[in-house]
Amino acid sequence: MRILAAMSGGVDSAVAAARMVEAGHDVVGVHLALSAVPGTLRTGSRGCCSKEDAGDARRAADVLGIPFYVWDFADRFKEDVIDDFVASYAAGETPNPCLRCNEKIKFSALADRAVALGFDAVATGHYAQLNDGVLRRAVDADKDQSYVLAVLTAQQLSRAVFPVGDTPKSRIREEAAERGLAVANKPDSHDICFIPSGDTRAFLGARIGVRPGAVVDDRSGEVLAQHEGVHGFTIGQRKGLGIAGPGPDGRPRYVTAIEPESGTVRVGSAEQLKVESIRAERAVWTSGTAPVGPIECVVQVRAHGGLAPAVAEAVGPGIEISLREPLTGVAAGQAAVLYRSDAAGDIVLGSGTIAAGDR
Repeated sequence: MRILAAMSGGVDSAVAAARMVEAGHDVVGVHLALSAVPGTLRTGSRGCCSKEDAGDARRAADVLGIPFYVWDFADRFKEDVIDDFVASYAAGETPNPCLRCNEKIKFSALADRAVALGFDAVATGHYAQLNDGVLRRAVDADKDQSYVLAVLTAQQLSRAVFPVGDTPKSRIREEAAERGLAVANKPDSHDICFIPSGDTRAFLGARIGVRPGAVVDDRSGEVLAQHEGVHGFTIGQRKGLGIAGPGPDGRPRYVTAIEPESGTVRVGSAEQLKVESIRAERAVWTSGTAPVGPIECVVQVRAHGGLAPAVAEAVGPGIEISLREPLTGVAAGQAAVLYRSDAAGDIVLGSGTIAAGDR
């Protein structure tokens, strides 16, 4: 097979490319330039897509003896990922830009170009398993990225390869060192790649501006504070609310609802965060076909955590999810990813973008 290896400059994508070469495929490496003005150096584990990352990817390709190119996707990335991220926060949602990048850039724009150039598939360093079109959690549960890949359609999955998903991250680093790859001990990137400072509120404020509103008690309606924009808040947030002290019961208060039209941010107790059902839009079923009738599953509503057994049903272009156990921190804009367990591991059934969680 002709494989296009997406090489971010990190250890995972370098080993993924190496494994494709070792398996006898015709491999070409490509690094995606996603910023019009990339930083010269990373700061610790913050950010990615810097000039340093491009150089690391090129050096890995040289060690592997494969052709290497840098493709400019900066305009597409800004439109489909960054602008979408900003608009979603402005609408009172909490988006996950990694999902959007996978959906719109790596497995859409990149894969489309790869196929047009005669490649059979795109290989990445994502931690997930894919066999015969079935997407599963990675062997390394701590590194599993199936949640951010659950937005991929059956067609997109048919053009994807995840070579490192069957191996623990510690072993991937050992393998990189054994192969002479200089990125073997390079720190992982933990932050939003286009916000290397880690200050999401400042990033959004510079683009959205001041949109005053009130922080109010969810039950009494009492105004507790003023704020400069709903983009500074997310469901379940406890700190940075601008209010003095805990609630009347002496316990912490959390963001329980965000109303972008009025600029109102509601706060309440942890108990008020619990939801018993979820409505999701833009359903994607990894098999390519929506299930008929209700299905038993486990739903995940955040990239790390937020799991509960549930019953889900496809309703038109969306999904109605009834939780067997209440969940907290269910935020509009995040993905609700459905899994089913079998003897071989957790299978991704599909996903939808959370529209609301109902108490």
